[in-house]
Amino acid sequence: MTTPPLVFIDGDQGTTGLQIHERLRGRMDLQLLTLPEAERKSATRRAEAINSCDIAILCLPDAPAREAAASIVNPAVRVIDASSAHRTDPQWVYGFPEMGAAQAARIAGAKRVSNPGCYPTGAIALLRPLVQAGLVPADLPITIHAVSGYSGGGRARVDEHEGPNAANAPAFQLYGLGLEHKHTPEIALHAGLSQRPFFLPAYGSFRQGIALTIALHLRQLPAGTTGERLHACLAQHFLGADHVEVLGLAQAQDTQHLDPQALNGTNQLQLGVFSNARHGQVLLTAVFDNLGKGASGAAVQNLDLMIGRGPQKSQP
Repeated sequence: MTTPPLVFIDGDQGTTGLQIHERLRGRMDLQLLTLPEAERKSATRRAEAINSCDIAILCLPDAPAREAAASIVNPAVRVIDASSAHRTDPQWVYGFPEMGAAQAARIAGAKRVSNPGCYPTGAIALLRPLVQAGLVPADLPITIHAVSGYSGGGRARVDEHEGPNAANAPAFQLYGLGLEHKHTPEIALHAGLSQRPFFLPAYGSFRQGIALTIALHLRQLPAGTTGERLHACLAQHFLGADHVEVLGLAQAQDTQHLDPQALNGTNQLQLGVFSNARHGQVLLTAVFDNLGKGASGAAVQNLDLMIGRGPQKSQP
């Protein structure tokens, strides 16, 4: 009888780690390795744990994630890094299975997988197929706006909104005003953009969920590009994908509001194309759970690919 793979979650008490642990609890096709509370800050015990597992999931800030990855001396250990430390590193496979035709297979066979960021998941899903198809020029000035639940800010934001001073927590706040958000290079690289996009994120006073938008002017796109062509490109790219849905044009036309919390608790990503031919404008949208498809759900999806369970349906 084959022994189930041993999975170690390094940082299982953080927001993402707790969600991953919850999603894996009760699974009979794998074993979970956890450290007692007294040993979680011991570099020696963590190194021992990471080198004794089959797959390690790093749910750590960037610097500790780099240190944890560097501590691996056992060549059999495979890693999923949920931090942003390795997302633009060519030696790591980017963990977005639906990104391209062969990406799921790359993840399945990889030793090192970097889990996508929450915001980049939506932005790359919308932009990469359109850039590859030549419908959106790689050097087009792109502006991305997104609103996330406050859990996207980690424990500090959760405490701010759920702690004893929650009554004083802001209802809405823009951030990243220095225009140096760490997700921007990740978006540019994996979306295939040759120019740095303008990225403006925000937190709302809800716990989790994301609504992300990208506005386009048709006059700036190649001749003959329409909302219908943009939609058809996305629909074809994600045809058959288990976890990505592209709203039909008629469904989008009937949609008056986007709820960032609509897909909370799932690993689903819903994309939309809203167009106004009279004004020559198109709005690309993505709705998903920042703790699901944007973090823990994506990590579990990648883990399943790496252990050969539930392969992603093929992409065109």
